[in-house]
Amino acid sequence: MPRRKAFTRRPQRGKDRLRATGDRPAGRGGAFRCAGCRLDVPLSAPGTAHRNHCPHCLTSVHLDDRTPGDRRAACGGRMTALSITARPDGEWLIIHHCEACGGLSANRIAGDDNALALLRIAVRPLADTRMPVSALLAL
Repeated sequence: MPRRKAFTRRPQRGKDRLRATGDRPAGRGGAFRCAGCRLDVPLSAPGTAHRNHCPHCLTSVHLDDRTPGDRRAACGGRMTALSITARPDGEWLIIHHCEACGGLSANRIAGDDNALALLRIAVRPLADTRMPVSALLAL
């Protein structure tokens, strides 16, 4: 029986983080690739100055540390949309949870976000059978 060759890994190409720094826009002509659905997402977003999540699946990447657009987070983990909250003026915010470090962040929705995906997250507590709906309505 002939001996097999030892398995050697091919070196991977470097993955571009697509971070915008200073006056240099992120790659792909002002777009980034979504960590969730892998679609190319434009950096411009109606209703907000900093696009920080995919409008299709609402997935984000942990790039910002304290303020939107600072790009100072060292984590870089995938952030999934956990829930929706609203400001006193009625503006909706998406609560993202980082799968790598466990951090939470609140991000403004953009005008082109998938309305069905937003509503699915918003009604999630109503679908939870562990808490009666009457208790939620009393809040």
